[in-house]
Amino acid sequence: MISGKTTLIAHLGFPTFAFKAPLIYNPWFDKNGIDAVVVPMGVKAEEYPDFFRFLFKLTNIRGALVTMPHKVTTISLVDEITPTAKVAGAANAVLLREDGSLLGDQFDGAGFVRGVQRKGFDLAGKKVLVVGNGGVGSPIAASLAAAGVGAISLFDPYPAASEGLATRLREAYPELVVTTGSKDPAGHDLVVNATPLGMKDDDPLPMDVDRIDPGTFVGEVVMKQEITPFLREAQSKGCPIQVGKDMLFEQIPAYLEFFGFGTATPDELRAVSKVEG
Repeated sequence: MISGKTTLIAHLGFPTFAFKAPLIYNPWFDKNGIDAVVVPMGVKAEEYPDFFRFLFKLTNIRGALVTMPHKVTTISLVDEITPTAKVAGAANAVLLREDGSLLGDQFDGAGFVRGVQRKGFDLAGKKVLVVGNGGVGSPIAASLAAAGVGAISLFDPYPAASEGLATRLREAYPELVVTTGSKDPAGHDLVVNATPLGMKDDDPLPMDVDRIDPGTFVGEVVMKQEITPFLREAQSKGCPIQVGKDMLFEQIPAYLEFFGFGTATPDELRAVSKVEG
């Protein structure tokens, strides 16, 4: 039962968005006796700025989870953003701090990086390729840079997306080697599909798997199916992989820490999750 004292986390998205976060957070809150709740709120893009400002006048709100299409707009509505959110060009989490100011952060990439690291892959100094430099690929690249990779190759069908991300990465990490324009995976230690390719079995592969070295770590963001055709091909070459849904469950502990609720392991979250599949 939600009361006026229940800590509220708003989940802000477009009205037609499939809100899955409450199905993970709320069962975990219940199990751990935490009087908090994630509430889905569908907001039209043109009404979002005004709604956002009034939302944070609530007396029991702690923060917000933000999804498309509001992540970019959120940057201009908060008082401060983290370096990762600045590089990503978007924020997917907002914290109301004790002084009343709003901090925006970005955890899509943190989920991916935490998953890779949990699997024992050391990112320090590695050469990585991120194919797809939009709303998912940008935060992944930002978090990979923060984790200390040595070089990042960026590719997107829209070159301007790659160039804009490259500029922000170079400004934030002057020592990082950033290249754009090629999706050739050869010679990379880690390759990432950050595109929607793989949601359908007849989609083309996001890159030439034959060019991936057998020891390369291969990551995926598509969650519709666990083993996409891309991951299946990579596995057949003996590559270690990370499925898309791992990114979701790995980023939630980072969110919990950001909002001050402690932390959880991905296994603990999966055990109580109401998300199917």
